[in-house]
Amino acid sequence: MKILVKKLSGDAIVPAYAHKGDSGMDLFANETAELQPGERRLVKTGIAIAVPHGFEAQVRPKSGIAINDGVTVLNTPGTVDSSYRGAVCVILVNLGDKKYLVEKGKKIAQLVINKVEEAQVEIADDLDKTSRGAGGFGSTGLHGKKEGGQK
Repeated sequence: MKILVKKLSGDAIVPAYAHKGDSGMDLFANETAELQPGERRLVKTGIAIAVPHGFEAQVRPKSGIAINDGVTVLNTPGTVDSSYRGAVCVILVNLGDKKYLVEKGKKIAQLVINKVEEAQVEIADDLDKTSRGAGGFGSTGLHGKKEGGQK
């Protein structure tokens, strides 16, 4: 599959896989910005992409800056739809306790391409029964099952 990339800035870095077999391509900052603790900021990558119909690009955090600095992607995963042709930006948030410097040319996120299906929505009077039923937040507990299948 081809993902067309348009450089919106002459010095933008094109997304690339660091290693063969990686799921995500690295996304690079195209500007320098400082993030104070608790601050969020839209960071430009300097690119636009063309994702083929039937696919999406997901913008996900980089684990290294998440664990080392407490910086992550706020709306993870951010979605780049196949119909979108505008600038790809990353919403970073500093959850750490020190300021974080986003340097131009630095890896700030990763881009994962996924296949998506268009759903057909249909109104129903009832839904099929399942073992979980309507159990929501916390309904499965916080601990694994003990020997013999009990919680």
